[in-house]
Amino acid sequence: MTAEMITADLVDLDLSAETKEAAARSLAARMVAQGRVTDLDGFLADVAAREAQMPTGLDGGIGIPHCRSAHVTEPTLAFGRAAQGIDFGAPDGPADLIFLIAAPAGADDAHLTILSSLARQLMDEDFKAALRAATDAERTAALIRGDDPAPDPVPAEEAPAAEPEQPATGDTFKIVAVTSCPTGIAHTYMAAESLENTARDTDGVELVVETQGSAGFTRLAPDVIAAADAVIFAHDVPVREKDRFAGKPTVDVGVKAGINRPAELIAEVREKAARGETTASGAAASSTPVDNSGDSEDGYGTKLRKWLMSGVSYMVPFVAAGGLLIALGFAVGGYEVANVKVETLLNSFDWGSSTSWAALLFYTGQAAFAFLVPVLAGYIAYGMADRPGLVPGFVGGSIALTVNAGFLGGLAAGLIAGGVVMAIQKVNVPAVLRGIMPVVVIPLLSSIAVGFLMFVVIGKPIASLQSALTDWLNSLSGANALVLGVILGLMMCFDLGGPLNKVAYAFAVGGLANPTDGSLKVMAAVMAAGMVPPLAMALATTVRGRLFTRAERENGKAAWVLGASFITEGAIPFAAADPLRVIPASMAGGAVTGALSMAFGCTLRAPHGGIFVVPLIGNALLYLVAILAGVCVSAALVVVLKGLRKTAPEKAADAPGDEAPAVTTAKVPAAV
Repeated sequence: MTAEMITADLVDLDLSAETKEAAARSLAARMVAQGRVTDLDGFLADVAAREAQMPTGLDGGIGIPHCRSAHVTEPTLAFGRAAQGIDFGAPDGPADLIFLIAAPAGADDAHLTILSSLARQLMDEDFKAALRAATDAERTAALIRGDDPAPDPVPAEEAPAAEPEQPATGDTFKIVAVTSCPTGIAHTYMAAESLENTARDTDGVELVVETQGSAGFTRLAPDVIAAADAVIFAHDVPVREKDRFAGKPTVDVGVKAGINRPAELIAEVREKAARGETTASGAAASSTPVDNSGDSEDGYGTKLRKWLMSGVSYMVPFVAAGGLLIALGFAVGGYEVANVKVETLLNSFDWGSSTSWAALLFYTGQAAFAFLVPVLAGYIAYGMADRPGLVPGFVGGSIALTVNAGFLGGLAAGLIAGGVVMAIQKVNVPAVLRGIMPVVVIPLLSSIAVGFLMFVVIGKPIASLQSALTDWLNSLSGANALVLGVILGLMMCFDLGGPLNKVAYAFAVGGLANPTDGSLKVMAAVMAAGMVPPLAMALATTVRGRLFTRAERENGKAAWVLGASFITEGAIPFAAADPLRVIPASMAGGAVTGALSMAFGCTLRAPHGGIFVVPLIGNALLYLVAILAGVCVSAALVVVLKGLRKTAPEKAADAPGDEAPAVTTAKVPAAV
C-alpha cells in the first residue's frame, strides 16, 4: 500500500466518539487538515449517503464507513481505535477498529485496487490483533500500508506446520462466486476474501470469485464457469452479465452475508446442487434491471411500478435539460422567441443578439424534448426485457408521438414492447438461430407487433384519452384546481422521495411532454410542495430548538439549504426519528402549498424546484408566498405535536458524542 494513502496524522488510537457520525466527523477532520478533503460537510454527506444504503459495520469489531466523493482530492485512509466501541450496525455489536475510506469520484484503478487490498486484510485475524495492540501512530500507519507486517501471534517454533495443499480431484465441488457492493471498494473484496478463505478450509471445495468493484471487473473465463457445479452471488448492486451463470444451482444473497456467513452459503449451495435445483437457462434467465433491483418474488404491482420508474428515471434528464433550456430561452428572449424560424437561426445567427441566443436555447430544448416519449417507452421496455426491449420501445414511443398519443401513449408502448419481447424470449428456438435472435429476429418481430398495435388498435383511443386529460388540466379552476393541488402536495410530502413522491413527480413531468397552461400549473404545485418538509423542519429547529436533539438541530441548519434546493430528503432524518409527528405535519404543509400554488395560477416550465428556477416561474411572488405558507403550517404543527410530549429530548440533546450531525443525503430531484 503506498505511503500516500495513510500517515501517522491520519491515525487516532484513542478515538473518543460515541456515535458513528461523530467518529466519521473526527476522522474526516484529520483528512481536511491534511488537505485530502476540501469540504468537510459535503464529504460527510456522501459518507452518510453510503451508510444509508447499507450499514458498514462488520463482525469482529470493524467499522468501515467509506464513499466516493467529489470533495476528496486523493485516495485516503484514516484509522481510529475506539476502546468504548461504536455502533456501526454489525450483528455482533460495536466496532473498535474504524477505517474511514475516502476515494475521489474519479479514482483510478490502481488506487481503488490499493483500497480493496485493505478490505481483504481486514479478514486477517493477525492483522486485526496487531492493530488492537499497537501503541504508536507511526507504526500503525506503516502496518496498514503494509510496510510493517503484523507479528505472528504464535511463535514460529510453536506454530503448527501448514498442511500441504490438496490437489483438485474429480470429486472436488467447484463454485464460482460474484461479489459487489454499491461503492465497490470495501465490502466487495471482503466478501471475496471471506468466501475464498472458507472454501480453502472446507474439504472438497474449490471456489473462484469475480469481484465487480469500482475498478471494473475481470470476467471469469467461460470454461471456469462451465466447469462450476454451483454459483454464489453476494451482491447489493446488479450482477453484471448475470446470464453467464444461468443453469446452475445458485444462492443469491446480500454482500454482507458473504462476509459474515460464508460457510452457510457454501453449505446451502451444495445442498441445492444435491437436490438438483438450478436457475433457468437461456434467454428466460437473462437478468433485467428489474430482476436485479428487487426480489424475484415481487408481485406484479411492484414489478409494474419498477418498470414505469425505470422509464421515468431515464426520461427525467431529457425533461430537465429540455425544460430548462426552453425556459431559459423564454427568459432571455421572451415568449415571442417561439416565432423565430429555424431557418433564421441556421442562416443568420447574430452573436450579439439576445434573440438569436434565446432561439438557440429554445430549439435545443425542443430537440431534447422530442426524445421524451421515445426514451420513456424505450426504457420501460428495457426495464422489462433488458436490451432487446430498447428497439421496439423506442419505435413505439415514436409512434405515440406520431398519432398524438403523448405521454400516455409512451407508457402503453413501453409496456407493450417489453411484453412482446418477453414473450418472444420464451420461445424455444434451434441453437443455430440463437445468435441472430437479439440482433435481428427480436427487434424485427417486436417492432412489427408494436407498430401494428399502436397504429391500428390502441393508438387512436389513447390519443383521445390524452386529449381529454389535456383538456381537463386546461379547464381546472376553482375547487377542482385546489383539490388537485392538495392531492399532489400530500403525495409529495408523504414519503419524502419514496414511491408516492415519484408518482406525483412523474405525473407532473408527463404534462411537460405537451405543455399547456394546466400542466405548467401542476408542475409548479409539485415543485413547491416538495420544498416544504425540509424548510419546515429547519424553521421548527430554529424557533423551538429545545424540542429537538442536538443532532436534529444541526440537521436543521443543513435543511435550509436542502429545502431551498428542492431536496425533499432533507426531512428524512426528522421523519425517521419521529414519523408520527413529522410526516403528518409535512403533509399538511404540502397540501396548503399545493392548493395555494394552483389557486394563484403559478406556472413552471422547468422540471425542478428550488430557488434556482424562481426567474422561470409564472407569478413568482405568489409562488414564494405559497411555499412560505406551507412551511409555516408544517413548522407550527410539528412544534405543537412535539410540545405535547410529556418529556423533551433535552437529555439526548446534551448527550456527549451527539455533537456530530447525522448528515442527510443530498440528491437530484426527488423523482429521479
